[in-house]
Amino acid sequence: MKKLLVTVLVVLSTALISSTVSVIGPWSGVEMDAFLPVLEEFKAKTGIDYTYQTYRAEDLANVLPAQFSAKKAPADVIFMWSNFITSNTQHVVDLSDVIDTDAYIPGALDNVKTSDGRVFGISYTAKVKPGFWYRKSFFESHGLKAPTTWDEFVALLEKIETIPGVKDAIASGNGVGWPLSDVTEHFLITFGGPELQKDLIEGNTTWRSYAVRNAMEKLVYLLEKGYFSEPTEWTTILEQWWNGDYGLYFMGQWITGMVDDPNDLAVFSLPGNRGMVFSIDYAFVPEYATNKAEALELVKFLSSVEGQSIQVAQGGHIATVGVDMSNYPAVDKEIAKLTEGVETLNDLDDSIGGLWQTAFWDQLKLIWVRPERLDDALMDLDEKMPK
Repeated sequence: MKKLLVTVLVVLSTALISSTVSVIGPWSGVEMDAFLPVLEEFKAKTGIDYTYQTYRAEDLANVLPAQFSAKKAPADVIFMWSNFITSNTQHVVDLSDVIDTDAYIPGALDNVKTSDGRVFGISYTAKVKPGFWYRKSFFESHGLKAPTTWDEFVALLEKIETIPGVKDAIASGNGVGWPLSDVTEHFLITFGGPELQKDLIEGNTTWRSYAVRNAMEKLVYLLEKGYFSEPTEWTTILEQWWNGDYGLYFMGQWITGMVDDPNDLAVFSLPGNRGMVFSIDYAFVPEYATNKAEALELVKFLSSVEGQSIQVAQGGHIATVGVDMSNYPAVDKEIAKLTEGVETLNDLDDSIGGLWQTAFWDQLKLIWVRPERLDDALMDLDEKMPK
């Protein structure tokens, strides 16, 4: 009798979960832990099981072309740069009639649309890159306050440098180069305006223009003064910053889900800033997906209010569809206020992409340790811009 009961339970279990969808995303560690509840809810709702692999977009850019040539795909749903998706539409499923495009906030799908209006990817949740983070308790204990002018910002850095136990005023996160690029973009946007960010992406201005040089010289000044630390792996230096080794840390909104007490977090943009990068996580379904039907069900769920509500509740994300504010943790509600009155912008290096993106990261690593090489770096970036 017991054996029969076990057999029945196995059959029922198999019936409930009879198919699987494989997912590749960029998240690991605590970021992955914040994404898995979404997949778990999808599994409970649809009966479709899932597998998840972490893969950096930089590595996928090398792997996917060969896979596509062989009419294969490493997963059924893949998170990837938007420019890669729109450059490979012959290998990507058209989602125009699959997802509810009207549910998205204005502009959210623009980067995965083709000129004829077809949509080849989804815009999952986004992360804002608002500015310099600090611990409220750190500022309170040392009598510090957020600056309202450039001079106050420099004075703040100088004061932080004098605090016993502090290594440098600003922690410099590094990976393949992208955390340094986020800081650099913030300086370009603040001192060149949102228009400079858009002009650089469109190739309408050069890297040796006055606007770029003026913004970069502000950053170089701080580097030469020694206010920034040496570039260090970004999650490692995140812990060091949290422990008081550094006073400020420029990082995206996802930081709120990576610290022990998000309520101790506060953030400020550079004074005068009028634009902010709104970094969206894009995903697509390859034409060669093994489980295409299940993949389409998943992208519909990830595009829904229900799916994104689960994600934003984990912290560190902003929905691209109409999620109620009650789903957000308190610190994320505060971040949303910073976006009021400023222009939301695309990520610079992700938008240009290709070999130029790698060159940008490499040149920024150089500038961080050899700021006097600014002219050489700007010349190289000009030469490597897509024609």
